[in-house]
Amino acid sequence: METGWRKRAVLRKVADMLPDPAALGRRVFVAVDGVDGSGKTTFADALAGVLPGPAARVSIDGFHRVRAERYRRGPDSPEGFWLDSYDYGAFRRLAIDPLRPGGSGRCRTASHDLGSDVLIEGPELQVPGRAFVLVDGIFLHRPELAEIWDASLFLDVSFETSYRRMELRDGSDPDSEAAGNHRYVQGQRLYLSACDPRSAADIVIDNNDAEAPVLLRGVPAGQSGRRPD
Repeated sequence: METGWRKRAVLRKVADMLPDPAALGRRVFVAVDGVDGSGKTTFADALAGVLPGPAARVSIDGFHRVRAERYRRGPDSPEGFWLDSYDYGAFRRLAIDPLRPGGSGRCRTASHDLGSDVLIEGPELQVPGRAFVLVDGIFLHRPELAEIWDASLFLDVSFETSYRRMELRDGSDPDSEAAGNHRYVQGQRLYLSACDPRSAADIVIDNNDAEAPVLLRGVPAGQSGRRPD
């Protein structure tokens, strides 16, 4: 029970730091970033439940490139994982642009089915004009996405912790340094080095204990230097 209260307290603090869509008169885009297994989806879902208004949920995982493009640098390439995993053009065109001022307000939550490796016309989502749009995924602090976000979070979790979680989630080898994890761990280390999301994020949370996260840093709404309107 105590850890539940601690998590809810952190979620409410984060919610208070986010820009207010009603005050801005438009949708507010929030990135929830972190390494694989850091708890991004769970945290974003929980955050949506405490926000003071409607919240739409999108995951970058709906916008993978096809396998031939993802592995064009080789099946073990960390650079390939970091640079070729996602179709950011499709993500912006289908999920973000329709939700910007003047857009239709109807976005798509996927462009690719990972299981079948087929491009799809993903589910359509109608988003109210003054809603939070919470996007979870890895690599969200890369430069070509930076101007999208009104606020960004980074869930700080060690690879040791994240791979223990991923063993339970999808059967991954729990040893983050195992050969089978090389592409993914090293690719994410390239991202951490290139983009330094721990410094770039407005809000940083230690999520090694997902039931008792710790707010490490938070920049209140209006003080992040991001666009106000």
